[in-house]
Amino acid sequence: MNFFAISIGIISGMLFGIATPLSKYLLYNISSFELAGLLYLGAALAFLPYVLKNWKSEIDSIKKWKSDKALIGIIVFGGILGPLLLMMGLQFSKSSSVSVWLNMELVATAILGRFVFNEHIDKLSVIGIILTLISGILISIQDGIGSLVPILFIIGACISWGLDNHLTASIDGVSPKTITFIKGAVAGSFNLIIGIILSEKTMFIKDVSIALAVGIISYGLSIYLYVNSAQRIGATRSQILFSTAPFWGILIAFIFLSEPITLFIIIAAILLIGGIVLTNIGHHDHSHKHKSIIHTHLHCHDDGHHNHTHESEFHLNRPHIHIHEHEE
Repeated sequence: MNFFAISIGIISGMLFGIATPLSKYLLYNISSFELAGLLYLGAALAFLPYVLKNWKSEIDSIKKWKSDKALIGIIVFGGILGPLLLMMGLQFSKSSSVSVWLNMELVATAILGRFVFNEHIDKLSVIGIILTLISGILISIQDGIGSLVPILFIIGACISWGLDNHLTASIDGVSPKTITFIKGAVAGSFNLIIGIILSEKTMFIKDVSIALAVGIISYGLSIYLYVNSAQRIGATRSQILFSTAPFWGILIAFIFLSEPITLFIIIAAILLIGGIVLTNIGHHDHSHKHKSIIHTHLHCHDDGHHNHTHESEFHLNRPHIHIHEHEE
């Protein structure tokens, strides 16, 4: 058992989970636009050293990648609309409830994958989606009818990030760190400028510093740790670990914001755990054909597709990521 990979996977979920209650605190003094911008600028700062060190190779990779529409979609949906809608929903709802509702991103990603991007959904994943949906409904019942508007904002954020997930998955040969940097820098600047124009509040240096730090840690470092965990134990196991994020958010909200952990939240959490596990353990296989392609993604050498060689046996026995070529 790879305890290091498991540990950083759990830490990645924790770092992302604490962003929700911390953002709730920051929204008392910063507008939704401004906070959404600062969080993603923080994520860009987290990957700035990597981009500066590897900018030549990354620019060459971006030039070879010919899907400009996908990059625009990643910036608009993942960097502008997603965080903005989340902050707007968080402003009018409890952070513990929002933490649970955020896993509707699983539902949105799966549904978009099936009906828009033509991906397969197995029976276990369907059950997992239903359990996740029920958990969100329980939270909405607890919060009452008045929570309907913020819930719609959160659902909108989850749909935006679901689109972002699929568009990002279409990228070949470009580091996720570079894509996150571009998304964070462009979208973060856009939301921050809009926020400064519209807001009547004056931002304090203390709040700006905290927001940037949350962005660096929760939207930057957490992604880096997740990718490292996925390289060692595989995307499915690391995704389950990362999906503990809502529970860390609920715990922080309970400790620092005095938001109660009610019976509804406990039941919703149990259903959510079941939904997360079932959504991530499902799989399918069938005969299919690949065209010749050069790209990068997580893979193993025992799946019948990847028969290239490595100098080190380390890569042969576990999931790993690098640029490689598929023959037809």
